[in-house]
Amino acid sequence: MRATFASDPDKARGRLVPEEESTFRSCYQRDRDRIIHSSAFRRLKHKTQVFVEHEGDYFRTRLTHSIEVAQVARTIAGALGLNSELTEAVALAHDLGHTPFGHTGEDALHALMEPYGGFDHNAQAIRIVTALERHYAEFDGLNLTWDTLEGIAKHNGPVTGDLPYALAEYDARHDLELHTHASAEAQVAALSDDVAYNNHDLHDGLRARLFTEEEIAELPLIGVAYREVDAAYPGINSYRRRHEALRRVFGVMVADVIETSRNALAQSGARSPGEIRHLGHPVIRFSPGMWQDLREIRHFLFNRMYRAPSVMRKRAEVTKVVEELFPLFLDRPDLLPRHWAREIAAAGQDRTALARMVADYIAGMTDRFALQEHERLTRIG
Repeated sequence: MRATFASDPDKARGRLVPEEESTFRSCYQRDRDRIIHSSAFRRLKHKTQVFVEHEGDYFRTRLTHSIEVAQVARTIAGALGLNSELTEAVALAHDLGHTPFGHTGEDALHALMEPYGGFDHNAQAIRIVTALERHYAEFDGLNLTWDTLEGIAKHNGPVTGDLPYALAEYDARHDLELHTHASAEAQVAALSDDVAYNNHDLHDGLRARLFTEEEIAELPLIGVAYREVDAAYPGINSYRRRHEALRRVFGVMVADVIETSRNALAQSGARSPGEIRHLGHPVIRFSPGMWQDLREIRHFLFNRMYRAPSVMRKRAEVTKVVEELFPLFLDRPDLLPRHWAREIAAAGQDRTALARMVADYIAGMTDRFALQEHERLTRIG
């Protein structure tokens, strides 16, 4: 049964370009389907999560991560009586704006774009779904509902202060009420992101041999899970033992979000999506104890995985790739795709406009394509 504070597709706040709605899909289903069929979503297959895409077939990519986030989000939304279709749409779109090479690529591109308004992957996701996807006859972008766009823009909370240019541009045309919290569905997508990466980064770090099972068994939640598995399945092989333990941790995180959020929603007294947005605080959250345990796990992962010597060496290599591609395209816009020629001509001597085109191009690259283009163009140079 859907809760009164759940987003109702029949009361959705419409699309920037009015369309006749489907007779057999809700507007949120249609948003989700457009995201899945977008070029940007397909490219996530070859964008890194932590490891560079070609380093191993078993490591998570942005695509597999987004699918895992959506799965968690559907589960939590269903348990809380929320709209699972809107939740899934936001979850699937939340990483569309990521550059090649993950946060390393984003950091490099943001530094290069500092004189031109900076770069932010959440804002870039909005730019992709409102402008850069160009497949439809009647509009640029995907023409998603306001509700889905709001969720993509502010699933992590209100966006205030100096807005990233990509978000400011669209918000000036279509007010996303950035000063408020997002719907409960979008908040679920945000917490599901935390659940997913806390789980799969442990899996990937073990597979990469950056740490051992004995070491993570000293961490909160994980040691208890290993002891439960050892008691239930004595003598189980190492791979199955690891999977059984970490899936228990996964389940504990999801159960904690559901229970804590159910109580928070009841205590809030909110009776509509609008009231959720104006509470002044999120209603989808971990319990304080779980949050503290996860902080300890994230601290471990930061030191042993994200800042591991092998990862840092690769970070330096791919940072150089972005740092060398950006000025090359900025000085030689003729190297950009031919179908951008009209926009390049319109930019003329406006270096900011040109820099933003270059940022769009580089941000859209997969890991593999960025490496190939760097090798090709620097060899030519």
